[in-house]
Amino acid sequence: MRSACLTLVAISTLVVGVSARAQTYDPSYPVCMQIYGPVGYLDCRYASLEQCRYLAVGRSATCVVNPYFAQKKPAAARRSTRAH
Repeated sequence: MRSACLTLVAISTLVVGVSARAQTYDPSYPVCMQIYGPVGYLDCRYASLEQCRYLAVGRSATCVVNPYFAQKKPAAARRSTRAH
């Protein structure tokens, strides 16, 4: 009986571990594909909404803006501190 319980615990641990999928937000890409289903996840590796939408055709998915996109900000103009 004890070995049956241990076997059941080991199998349930493996099943739970396999179905888990980490969601990653790659800050290099501005667009993510939200995939729906039993194991839904975000796939952030698209350069544009058009590219994402093209690859999402026929899937249970939608394209969203990556909330962690590391957008380069333009450098502020430096002011001269010299007196005229």
